[in-house]
Amino acid sequence: MRFTDDEWMMILIYNPGTRLGLIEALETMQKELTGRDRNLRKWTTSLLEKLRVMNDTEFKQLELYLDFGKETEG
Repeated sequence: MRFTDDEWMMILIYNPGTRLGLIEALETMQKELTGRDRNLRKWTTSLLEKLRVMNDTEFKQLELYLDFGKETEG
């Protein structure tokens, strides 16, 4: 399963630890979006579609952490 950078960021922000929990958190967040939040709505819809077709084992195999050891420029 391929995720965009925006989808990965939403996973990292909203993930409570389980695939179903993440789906629930994203659905709850999506209900709060306004008309101005078109991009966020689009990314959330895409991510929810991907999460619904994967199974819990596939979700557990995702590397859901940030690499703080990676050097950044600046």
